Amino acid sequence: MGFRLNVKGQTEEILLDKESILDVRYISETPDDSNARATDLSVILEIKGKILAAAGGDAEDDTRKVARWSLVPSESSDAYRQASLEIISAGQMVRKIDMTNVFVVDYIEEYGNQAGTGTFMLKNQAEKRKGKRSSIEGGYAHRRHNRITGDVFEKVYFQRQSP
Repeated sequence: MGFRLNVKGQTEEILLDKESILDVRYISETPDDSNARATDLSVILEIKGKILAAAGGDAEDDTRKVARWSLVPSESSDAYRQASLEIISAGQMVRKIDMTNVFVVDYIEEYGNQAGTGTFMLKNQAEKRKGKRSSIEGGYAHRRHNRITGDVFEKVYFQRQSP
C-alpha cells in the first residue's frame, strides 16, 4: 500500500510520497457528549513517516517545508491550505481524501542515533466551518473518478503493512 500527500499553499507545494509516509489515520470526530449526530464535525489527518536526507544527488523530501508550515501563525492566510491524500494498493485508489482550509494542529520530529535520519508526525485538520468541503473518493482504478462527497464520514485507519 502506498500513500501520497499533496499540500498546496499560496507560495509553495508540499509533496510526500510512499518513500516518506508510513502510516495514515483519518478521523471524523464529533463531540462525545451529544445524543444525536452533531453538526460540529472535525476532519483530521494524522500522518507518520520518515525524514529522508538527500543522497546521491537526489532532492531531499519536503518534511522541512512541513516544519516551516507548522510555524505559520493562524493570522496568516498561508496557514490554511488545500490537501489531498491518496491511498493506493495494487493499482487501485483505495481512498482519495481532499480537504480545503487545512491547518497544522501538531508537527513533531524525532531523531535518534539508531533510527536513520528521523521520523515525523503531522496532525492537520480542516477548518470546522469549512469541513463540508472535504470529500472522499475511492474504490476504482487509479486515475479514474468515482466521487463520494458529503457530510457522512466514518473513522478509518490505514496502516502500511511491513514486508
